[in-house]
Amino acid sequence: MNIKSYLDSTYLKTAKQAKISEKENTVLVQNFVQETINEKFKLVMIRPDKVTLAKKLIVAQSSKVLIGTVIGFPEGTNTIEEKVLEAKQAIKDGADELDFVVNFEAFKLGEIDLVKKEVLQGTSLALQNNKTIKWIIEIAALNGAQIIQLTALIKNVVVANFKEKEFENVFVKSSTGFYKTLNNLPNGATFPAIIAMLENAFPLPVKASGGIKTKEEALEMIKLGVKRIGTSSAKAISEGVETSGGY
Repeated sequence: MNIKSYLDSTYLKTAKQAKISEKENTVLVQNFVQETINEKFKLVMIRPDKVTLAKKLIVAQSSKVLIGTVIGFPEGTNTIEEKVLEAKQAIKDGADELDFVVNFEAFKLGEIDLVKKEVLQGTSLALQNNKTIKWIIEIAALNGAQIIQLTALIKNVVVANFKEKEFENVFVKSSTGFYKTLNNLPNGATFPAIIAMLENAFPLPVKASGGIKTKEEALEMIKLGVKRIGTSSAKAISEGVETSGGY
């Protein structure tokens, strides 16, 4: 198995979050994109304002690395209209994949129609533009029942409104990696949550993101049926080196 083909190499910190200057953060992103190209990972996942930079680097080197970016990140509470505008700009800038943060807070409040509308509009936009879309449900903000319900909601909207051949381009994704949990509980992928997502997302694929620190964990997720792994430690994971920091 070529684990690199499963890895979405991820850097999503702003300059403020990284506690560095904007110029330093841009250089860091540039180096990160270059590493992704050199290592031939599946995709580089970056903030929307860095998509153009990544596109130039990838095109200049005739690389097959895909560009992913995040929409409505990380809270997911933006309006549908705001998310659509952000996604359209990302597509224009050269993004191949769009990782939307679903409005999980609205879902928890019972605003199911709003969430269904968001999933329908976002998925339609992505598929009409031949892009892959991943819906981040933020499992650390949900209980076990809610993880199942929100995963099933996304699956049901997609199955009811799109063609079977398109399902492989609509993922359910676990986490942003930025959610603040109480008592330092995990804010990324956990095996129980991923199993619940896999069972309730099918036939849609699942992406496990956040908190995956070792090659063994990544391989176990893949063995369970996960199609993508999101991590800021892609190189270390691919080389079998355990990492303690980052997404």
